[in-house]
Amino acid sequence: MIAKPAHLHLVAGAADDDEDVLDQVFAALADPVRRSILSRLDGQELLVSQIAQHFDISLQAVSKHIQVLVRAGLVAQERTGRISRCSLTAGPIFDAAVWLNRYSKYWQAQFDLLAATLGDINRRGRAKARSKRSTSRRKGRPTSGP
Repeated sequence: MIAKPAHLHLVAGAADDDEDVLDQVFAALADPVRRSILSRLDGQELLVSQIAQHFDISLQAVSKHIQVLVRAGLVAQERTGRISRCSLTAGPIFDAAVWLNRYSKYWQAQFDLLAATLGDINRRGRAKARSKRSTSRRKGRPTSGP
């Protein structure tokens, strides 16, 4: 039996373990410091000390945030002696995006409704402006000006 990569579990089904992973991903993403760490790791591998220098919190606090990201599968951490390198693991973010996309039909409908409403307002405004210009011309008044 061939094992699926961890980030494909949520795409294939919604087992309890997959839900737990998704819970950890959303919990990890809920914190602005952790989201900032992920942004810094986008496309590069950094030492924990390099990450920490961008925050006004202790190295220990940054390490705790990184551990939350590691447990959620969002960050891979490689240790060589006392040196710890971190890199982004995007698979769980993809899983979260797939889960969120299930609900896009609801907000897409709202965007469609907003676009239709704005289109109606725009059409009414143009029709009203045409009517006003037409009325002004019939009365011999200028169509613009103070």
